[in-house]
Amino acid sequence: MMRTFIIPLFIVVVFSFGAMTLMATAPVLKPAATMPVPITVRIREVKPEIVKLKVHSQGSVMPSTESQLIPEVSGRITWMSSKLVAGGYFEKDEILARVDELDYKNDLNRARSTLIRAEAEQQHAQFEFQRLKSLEQRQLTSRSQMENSLRAMRVADATLQDARVNFQQASQNLERTQIKAPFTGLVRSEQVDIGQFISRGAAIATLYASDLVEVRLPIADRQLAFLNLPATLRGELPEQLQPEVTLSTEYAGQKLSWRGHIVRTEAEIDISSRMVHLVARVPNHPDQAPLSVGLFVEAEIEGLSAENIVVLPRSAMRNNDQVLIVDAEDKLRFRSIQPLRLYQDNVLIKAGLKDGDRVCLSPLQTAIDGMTVNPIVEDA
Repeated sequence: MMRTFIIPLFIVVVFSFGAMTLMATAPVLKPAATMPVPITVRIREVKPEIVKLKVHSQGSVMPSTESQLIPEVSGRITWMSSKLVAGGYFEKDEILARVDELDYKNDLNRARSTLIRAEAEQQHAQFEFQRLKSLEQRQLTSRSQMENSLRAMRVADATLQDARVNFQQASQNLERTQIKAPFTGLVRSEQVDIGQFISRGAAIATLYASDLVEVRLPIADRQLAFLNLPATLRGELPEQLQPEVTLSTEYAGQKLSWRGHIVRTEAEIDISSRMVHLVARVPNHPDQAPLSVGLFVEAEIEGLSAENIVVLPRSAMRNNDQVLIVDAEDKLRFRSIQPLRLYQDNVLIKAGLKDGDRVCLSPLQTAIDGMTVNPIVEDA
């Protein structure tokens, strides 16, 4: 009984002594302040520069000149050019169709005969007037005979003039039986065939010129501030103030581009979209791919040159009008700026930054003014 009590008591005493010994000899922990690790950020040293502003738009190609092919005489079509089909190419003054010319040849012959007779009668009347005039000087003719001779000569002159006009009209009508192209271009559609009777003034085809094409480009009114366009209601722009425009598209697996100019502005503003339409005109040169009518193209219009502009990624913007600057002590500072415009993935800043400022480009969820960072310079 005594044994069972003493042994456990001894074990407890031994372990208690050991615990006290460990606690007495344990090292004392002293609290130490931890140094915060600065966040690594990407920065860019800004340098103001001259930036050529550009405005983008898009539109479809239209012909600069489109008209109806209208005959000036009536008759039956006796011949048609193989080019008078949809998509046919023709040169200026090329004959596209012929009208039966028999009736017009007969009219010309009759007009020629009338002209010859009128010339003979006018010559006779003039000769008679000169004869009577010489007799009058010798007082061998009466006053009434002179007046009748003068009247006959004037009537003969008028008849001759009328005969000449009729002859000229008959000649032109005969020439108009050959229907010619008014310009160089393409056929959009045709509504006539051989043997068909056509009337004067009735359209037989639709043509459009191919040497010059135009593109209507919608531009928001706020974008007009970036273009050097005069305020005018006449639409047409002076040649020295026509901005250059580059049209581009991908066609048949190839990237194609053309250069032209903005030649006019449409006076009206679109009611639904509040857009102003600019018209670009592009010449079709034979040594480059043609700019086909109906093609959808992207347009890049050259605008004004802006000085002392800082270009930064759009992600560098904070609160719409601020950026983060890293000062000489590598601490973050908020800086207010004046953005000029947002262009693609960049922001163009016109005021608030100076040469050599270090702008933070890294996205930070929590940015505190005065926070220390580890800057890494990134090239522009």
